[in-house]
Amino acid sequence: MLAQFLADLVVLVHALFVLWVVLGGLLVLRRPRLAWLHLPALAWGVLVEWAGLMCPLTVLQNALLHQAHQAGYSGGFITHYLLAALYPDGLTRPIQWALGAGLFALNGIVYAILARRLGRLAPVGPDQD
Repeated sequence: MLAQFLADLVVLVHALFVLWVVLGGLLVLRRPRLAWLHLPALAWGVLVEWAGLMCPLTVLQNALLHQAHQAGYSGGFITHYLLAALYPDGLTRPIQWALGAGLFALNGIVYAILARRLGRLAPVGPDQD
């Protein structure tokens, strides 16, 4: 019972991390100091997609499900609604490459906007009076 609860908790944390990777740049527009948290997460997300790596959260979840004597992702609200988004059927390498490129492009635009904003806010130096 505890292993199943922990597996569900890992799915929730995983989903929140994916949301942070995908949409965190939008929050960085309002709070630029969060970039130091978002950029490494973004790099990880792109790396996982492009290299076809398995996220450690997936490994942990599978170990917990195995400990709970479950072979798959069945049962429960979290499992039913979040796992399909995290692990869609038919996910292929080309789709992973496209997802990684989309993630990179979306956040590239966000960070370009942020850089432009910060450039306008840069202090005026003594030779620029």
